[in-house]
Amino acid sequence: MPHVRDTIASVLDIGYALSSRFPDPPQTDYRQVDVRALRHDLFCGDVYLADTETDRELATAWGWVPVLDFAWALCDIVERLDRDPAGSRASRPQRAELDFTESTDRMRFERRFGWVDITSDWTPAEEPPLSFSHAELRREARDFLHDLIADLCDLHEDLAENPVIWTLQARFPRVP
Repeated sequence: MPHVRDTIASVLDIGYALSSRFPDPPQTDYRQVDVRALRHDLFCGDVYLADTETDRELATAWGWVPVLDFAWALCDIVERLDRDPAGSRASRPQRAELDFTESTDRMRFERRFGWVDITSDWTPAEEPPLSFSHAELRREARDFLHDLIADLCDLHEDLAENPVIWTLQARFPRVP
C-alpha cells in the first residue's frame, strides 16, 4: 500500500501518494544521493492540488511523478511568480509552467493581482482554473515541501543527513 500524506489548508490542499509500482532501489545511500537522483529518480508517485471549497482538483494519475521534484519545482514557481516589483498590485500577468519530464503534459500558473490561476494540459479547456491567493500558494507549497521531506526522512532515516535536503529546506523555509 502506498504511503499517503496530505497538507490541509482552509482552501488549498496539496498532497501526494508514493507508488508501489516504482520503488526506490534498496541499495540507495540516501545520505549521499545527488540532486539529480533526488529530483528525478526517487520517490515516485502522484500529486494533486485541490480546492477544498469547490471540491475540484488537478491530479496526476501516472504513478511515476517524482514527488520531491514536484514539491521543489512548485516552490520555485511560486517564487518566479513573485518577481514583479509591483507584487500583488501587478496587472501584467506573470506566468510559469511545470512540465512533467516523462510526458508532454504541463501544469500552468498565471499570477495577476495577487491571485494565481492553475490549469493543466490534461483537464478540459472549458473547465475553470483552480485559483488561490499567491500568499496561500506560497505558504502551502512550502508546508507541503517540509511535510514531504519529514515523511521521506521517516521512511529513509539517512535522508535527513543529506546536505542537498538541508540546502533545500533552508532555501524554502516555512512561512507563517
